[in-house]
Amino acid sequence: MSPQQNPTPDTSDAAPRPGRLTAAAALAGLEGIALLVGGGAMLVVGFTGDSGDLSTGVTGGLTLIALALLPLIAARGLLLRRSWSRGPAVITQIMALPVAYNLLRADSVAIPAGIALAVVAITALVLLINPATTQALGIQGPGRAEESKH
Repeated sequence: MSPQQNPTPDTSDAAPRPGRLTAAAALAGLEGIALLVGGGAMLVVGFTGDSGDLSTGVTGGLTLIALALLPLIAARGLLLRRSWSRGPAVITQIMALPVAYNLLRADSVAIPAGIALAVVAITALVLLINPATTQALGIQGPGRAEESKH
């Protein structure tokens, strides 16, 4: 099948990528990298710690590494202006908010991490629903699909 038979919408050459879209992609990528680092750290602690920590460290580490794929794939899609990428990016931010809340309720050094995570998640959500981002991704609102045909 040739690319001519199944074209994909090309928004990358239409106009320069808005800064808000780039910032949203950067925040999603940052979250993905943080999850990768956290997962790697859990694996290291699991393998080097007590034998009781092995299963917890390996399971938790692999889970965080797997979860890192969602924001990393979304960040790449946002940079490439793929309309599907906004959904996973928004889901990532929504999932981050309860985690931030739990970190804020902790009586430890986790409170600054909770503040940082909440700020990143809320900022990314605002950037992702911004009209400039929506337009750059080629996403049309409800009822607008038929307007563009006329």
